[in-house]
Amino acid sequence: MENWALVAGGLVLLLGGGEMLVRGAVAAAVRLGVSPLMIGLTLVGFGTSTPELVASLRAALDGAPAVALGNVVGSNIANVLLILGVAALLSPMIVERRSFARDGAVLVAASLLLTGLVLADGFGAATGAALLLLVLGYTWFVWKTDSAAGAALAGEVPDRPALGLGAGLSVAAAGITGVVIGAGLLVDGAVALARAAGLSEAVIGLTLVAVGTSLPELVTSIVAALKRQGAVAFGNVIGSNIFNVLGILGVTALAAPLPVPAEIARLDIWVMLGAAVALTLFAVTGWRLSRCEGAALLAAYAVYLGVLVLPAI
Repeated sequence: MENWALVAGGLVLLLGGGEMLVRGAVAAAVRLGVSPLMIGLTLVGFGTSTPELVASLRAALDGAPAVALGNVVGSNIANVLLILGVAALLSPMIVERRSFARDGAVLVAASLLLTGLVLADGFGAATGAALLLLVLGYTWFVWKTDSAAGAALAGEVPDRPALGLGAGLSVAAAGITGVVIGAGLLVDGAVALARAAGLSEAVIGLTLVAVGTSLPELVTSIVAALKRQGAVAFGNVIGSNIFNVLGILGVTALAAPLPVPAEIARLDIWVMLGAAVALTLFAVTGWRLSRCEGAALLAAYAVYLGVLVLPAI
């Protein structure tokens, strides 16, 4: 019961902290006058990845590297198949061609890079440093090239927030605090439950921890979809997945070596890569994500969970 309480408390703090982080970051970004797509790709996408960052780093330092890697791979799968599936079901999303030509290509390239690293069996400090340089370069490139996109996407700019710049930054800082505490509780409880039930740490990382730390992306994308702010919802997932691979694994590999569990190399990394390719194909056919395509993504996630969890029960 104590371990379940840790997991539940961690999820609550992650959800509340992630919501505060996003609300504060978006308020600050809108006050600064940046485009909604840029908000989705950078502040919202990277900001909602904070739970994955803290959970993966904590797991690696606590001697559970399989949870750290499984969390990133599982979160990227959930972000595309579950979160974009739900968001597209609620409201079909228009895909902005020019920006997706850049960001979709980076997403597929990052997914291919992670697949190669998994097959090479391990992440060391040098790999971590290289991944961090790549995410810094990508962020700089987005901010340099996307300023002109703001005018083209003016119809999707969110309502001007009540929070000022200083208040927005304060709310974001409070959200980060909640996320840090919640991620620690979640990892403690999840690893203890996995060991008690005889499940592998990789399975727990790919399911409970991955979905739990993806809750901020889920909430953000649903709210954005309901408000017809497709650029924020779509950019949130694309930016989050890119940051998960380059930023989170970069920081985590610098902190501790990450061996690759056999089950991730055998199945999950290919599901992650397939999800990225499927998203790209759906996006470029008609330059929108339809409700039917959202349903297909959700169905694929249900099949994946069945294949993953049923043999472990």
